[in-house]
Amino acid sequence: MTAETLPSDVTIHPIPAFTDNYIWCIHNGNSAIVVDPGDAEPVLAFLKAKSLTLSAVLITHHHRDHTGGIAKLVSAVPNLPVIGPRGNHIRGITKSVAQGDTVTLPVFKMSLQVMEVPGHTLDHIAFFGHGVLFCGDTLFSAGCGRLFEGSPEQMHHSLNKLKRLPDTTKVYCTHEYTKANVQFALAVEPNNKALCDYAQWVDEKRAQSLPTLPSNLKEQKNINPFLRAHELSVKTAAEAYCENNLADDVAVFAAVRRWKDEF
Repeated sequence: MTAETLPSDVTIHPIPAFTDNYIWCIHNGNSAIVVDPGDAEPVLAFLKAKSLTLSAVLITHHHRDHTGGIAKLVSAVPNLPVIGPRGNHIRGITKSVAQGDTVTLPVFKMSLQVMEVPGHTLDHIAFFGHGVLFCGDTLFSAGCGRLFEGSPEQMHHSLNKLKRLPDTTKVYCTHEYTKANVQFALAVEPNNKALCDYAQWVDEKRAQSLPTLPSNLKEQKNINPFLRAHELSVKTAAEAYCENNLADDVAVFAAVRRWKDEF
């Protein structure tokens, strides 16, 4: 098990990309590692502005807005380690990892555990350690990724796997979808006080063009309908939406996900 907190000299900074992506940059003032660089240009600009040397790239899944910058970063930094899902389907990956593997980041004296979290895609992985979780498009603040390849059963299982991490875990997902996710979550649970309070905080943050991330797992358990399929309030709302009785938590999750897709 890794230490519960980041080394004191390490910070995590969001590099905005496209319209709503964040490329997370882990750095200590000298070396940097980036997570899911869909575009190399903002990464290279940030590295130059901060005088940072890129030491590695972490990839959570194959979608282009998470991988599109790999080739240019590799050409800019020869022998750059690029660590991501197994399968040989993502060009540029130099080390494939799977559930239970540990990624060692010696420049930061850090190590991250690899978790397989299929659902959004079948190859999706997450990286966890030192109290932080890089979860790509699996878990969002107040939401979860669309099921492009996986089943509701897979995604529900993956989210439950993440829910078992410590409540204090900081959640670094890859999109600023929070405001839209909160609007949907309020449709599911309009009387959830924690969610109402969070919605107000999100509005204030976004009014200043500030990130709403990272969140933490305790907060997500209180506000995120996709982590709350076991709650009667979510089940009742899902049954009203689909006009049917739902047998179990997976069925509730699947109904809520369909609802969000149509929202």
